[in-house]
Amino acid sequence: MDIITVTPQAAEKAKQLLAKIGKPQGALRVKVTSGGCSGLSYKLEPADEPTPQDAVVETQGIKVFLDKKSLLYLAGTELQYESGLMGSGFKFKNPNAVASCSCGESFTV
Repeated sequence: MDIITVTPQAAEKAKQLLAKIGKPQGALRVKVTSGGCSGLSYKLEPADEPTPQDAVVETQGIKVFLDKKSLLYLAGTELQYESGLMGSGFKFKNPNAVASCSCGESFTV
């Protein structure tokens, strides 16, 4: 099982956003933090370089940095990008989550 996979749509949107902020060679940092109505929240942000503690995943032409704590929660997760009438954004399909809030921004394992 891969640590994390990224759909082609999510990779393309990430590349566009990184280029827009002047970091076309940048990467995404994915973290799990405490918070949200279900206890744990996803955090997605641009990054230039991994820290020594990061796992680095290259998929769909982008790099994803994951800290060791987050690896416990993200194994097997798929990062998706969805667009629709009610809004657009990155979504996490996490097989480890046993419950999540209705907005999909937080989860419980």
